[in-house]
Amino acid sequence: MAVDIKNLNHTQLTELISKAQARQDELRKEKVGKLREKVLAMIKAEGYSFDDIFGGARGAVTKRRGTGAVAPKYRNPADPEQTWSGRGKRPRWFNDALKAGKKEKDLAI
Repeated sequence: MAVDIKNLNHTQLTELISKAQARQDELRKEKVGKLREKVLAMIKAEGYSFDDIFGGARGAVTKRRGTGAVAPKYRNPADPEQTWSGRGKRPRWFNDALKAGKKEKDLAI
């Protein structure tokens, strides 16, 4: 089935592209599913389990993600409920305090 894209307007092209991408995703998922079935069948045919081969790596990844929040290192003197761990983008109150002449050690908890 050939589609003459020269006769399509912008909306039709956008719709065609989104449908093609959705179909491409479906085909990829089908292929991954078939490959997964093949690998599991090979493992089972040899008399092993997934964990025997891969050492339960699925659990190790999950444990790493659950590190939780980091303890705060800095506190806003004007509003003690506002804290910052020192990671990521500096909060506005922290930058404002520095501009006002405070030092990082003055804001440390």
